[in-house]
Amino acid sequence: MNTMSATVEFFTLAADGPLIPSSTPTKIPNLDGPVSKIFGYGLWLLILAGVGGTGFGVYKLAVSDKSRSGGGAEPFKWMGGGVAAILLAGSLITILNGIAGG
Repeated sequence: MNTMSATVEFFTLAADGPLIPSSTPTKIPNLDGPVSKIFGYGLWLLILAGVGGTGFGVYKLAVSDKSRSGGGAEPFKWMGGGVAAILLAGSLITILNGIAGG
């Protein structure tokens, strides 16, 4: 099994699991095959990673040291990074669906 087919298999297993039920990426014109699958599933997994980062930031904010000597910016870095990943992947999915549909 080569690296490309192993990567496609990983994304397919992750996307058909409980996290993204019955998701299928939109086919992009002139970009069929493994590249289309990896790109489509990868964007959905990026959204899940952003949700995880945002949730971890909220958790760190809840348990952080509230005194003046505590590192108060770290939870906001996690939350900001998570929200940025969600917005980036969401906008790319919207753009690709517009290209594929038009």
